[in-house]
Amino acid sequence: MTSTRRASRRRVTNETSIELEIDLDGSGTCSIDTGIPFYDHMLGQIGKHGGFDLTIAAKGDIHIDTHHTVEDVAIALGEAFREALGDKSGVRRFASGLYPLDESLCEIALDLSGRPFVVWNVPIPECLPLGDPPFDPNLAEHAVSSFATAAAITLHVELKHGSNVHHIVECVFKGLGRSLRDAVRIEGGGVPSTKGVL
Repeated sequence: MTSTRRASRRRVTNETSIELEIDLDGSGTCSIDTGIPFYDHMLGQIGKHGGFDLTIAAKGDIHIDTHHTVEDVAIALGEAFREALGDKSGVRRFASGLYPLDESLCEIALDLSGRPFVVWNVPIPECLPLGDPPFDPNLAEHAVSSFATAAAITLHVELKHGSNVHHIVECVFKGLGRSLRDAVRIEGGGVPSTKGVL
């Protein structure tokens, strides 16, 4: 079957320039370059575990801070994800699970509701930023929230266990990818809502 659940985004501001493509029915092939290697690795987890083909090329003012690039890429990804879903006809809609990475364990629950809402209960232990240029682990919340808001997803993220910051952040991104994969799966006909729209 030829995939039609694809979208692209171009976002240009005074702080960033982003070109992005996503195919929800891909094979998890990713080509990602935001200029922030740790963030590239996390976005790759969404693509790989979501089964999405994902291409992202971003240039930002990372000489000032990585915040703008992290935020704008997450927004563009959320917008493209929402567009690729179309009218959401036949999708499973809901997904949830527990996702381990060594000592870390997180719980993800989401709904492709059309109503953006994020609950984030992931305490991040104090640590040095990750990678070079540095990714502040506290930006993980902002990245995930920006994505979910732009994608119009209801999302709950809770850390059950964890002490290693890299593992905590990575298990969140892996779990998000896997939950998105389950939620976008086509398993019926029509829009899964009593309203008739999502």
